[in-house]
Amino acid sequence: MKKLKLRAREVEKIGYTDEDLVSLIIHLVHRHYLQHDRNEVLQKLKDLKEDPSAFGQDPVFRPLVERLCAKPSGKGFSSPHHELKLSDTLIDYKIFGASAIEREAINQMDTAMQLPIAVTGALMADAHSGYGLPIGGVLATRNAVIPFGVGMDIGCRMCLSLYELPPAFIENNRRSLSHILHENTRFGHAEFQGRKEHPVLDRKEFSEISFLRGQKDKAYAQLGTSGHGNHFVEFGIVSIKEGILDLNLAAGDYVGVLSHSGSRNMGASIAQHYTDIAKLKRKLPKGAINLAWLDLEEEEGQEYWQAMTLAGEYSAANHRIIHERLSLALNEKPLQVIENHHNFAWKEKLADGTEVIIHRKGATPARKDVYGIIPGSMTSPGFIVKGKGNPVSLWSASHGAGRAMSRAEARSRFTPKILKEALKRAGVDLLGGGTDEAPGAYKDIHAVMQHQKDLVEIAGIFYPKIVRMSED
Repeated sequence: MKKLKLRAREVEKIGYTDEDLVSLIIHLVHRHYLQHDRNEVLQKLKDLKEDPSAFGQDPVFRPLVERLCAKPSGKGFSSPHHELKLSDTLIDYKIFGASAIEREAINQMDTAMQLPIAVTGALMADAHSGYGLPIGGVLATRNAVIPFGVGMDIGCRMCLSLYELPPAFIENNRRSLSHILHENTRFGHAEFQGRKEHPVLDRKEFSEISFLRGQKDKAYAQLGTSGHGNHFVEFGIVSIKEGILDLNLAAGDYVGVLSHSGSRNMGASIAQHYTDIAKLKRKLPKGAINLAWLDLEEEEGQEYWQAMTLAGEYSAANHRIIHERLSLALNEKPLQVIENHHNFAWKEKLADGTEVIIHRKGATPARKDVYGIIPGSMTSPGFIVKGKGNPVSLWSASHGAGRAMSRAEARSRFTPKILKEALKRAGVDLLGGGTDEAPGAYKDIHAVMQHQKDLVEIAGIFYPKIVRMSED
């Protein structure tokens, strides 16, 4: 039997109009009734609405019964009786490159720094507004995790493979390399045919956490694929600087494969599911609603942490499969692989020993001597960076150049002709992509890097030459 996927509009159609109740119902059904018939479940919900007291002993729908009967809540996901207040005091935090950051992103970070669980934070130079925590926001909390503080694309990451091939290899083989990218990558809704296997799909969380059981089939189908938007796989030239000894690479130029993608549908589903739970457990004022959190002492907080960790490992597996496919097609073994992830939460200690949960939503870990990748746009360079371990940024740096405008504005300002001319000037071939990803839609990566010179050291530069993106 196909797993039940209940939609909000179906619940609303049978008479549940309160947004919190709809979220609660969907959570309970997806947690306990995935294998049940849709019509039977909907009929039960109708009956429950007409006579909630008749379901008072139902262990699954008890939280819903309590809400409908307006009784004091016991265990479950019923909403709090009062709205939590933000602190009147805004915790001070560092903003990198503030002059180029939109006011809305700063407002969102200000709100996050007034949460009762907030300890400290920082805003990266590529910041722009998002849901809840802004993209580029770094937030340390006390024993609590904010699903939308991690982000929708959990564990989104960069991965760079370097090959001992001369730069001329790309110029001499552009057509064949484009074909290799086209045949060995899938984006958006496109998937590879045939069932794939990977140890990450054998993880016990898929059987132990009921919500994840419903995500496994899609995770199988999307294994080794990339997402929409700014996700890419590209060939380019990598220049390694002199004096970078711990990479075990001589200074000089190499051919590189760089990828950017995340945990696909599973990560987005986890983020939305546990955000819905957090909103039911903690009612926050308008403007802070998407910053609802789960305490790590709670069952739901522990469950989210396991699901987030699994999504991060699934994202890493996607990149490994992509790079293995391309290495096989090239008949080359990489000399070195450098990777890092963002959109994640880490358990760390501050300089004074305080234990915190650090959310890096669109921010790159930059602990001392930790390597990472900070990309630009489809025509501008990306950077291999080495963290300087600066506590002012909570050991973080930007995760890219950052958008200078929304996708809608980019589509209205940049025509296909303008995009084509920009690509030609930069000597870049583009497969897929669209005007919403035009280079002009992004900030100047060189300015962003200048703002974070105290956070990271540049170890190498990646120059994109053949870029593959979603065609959706």
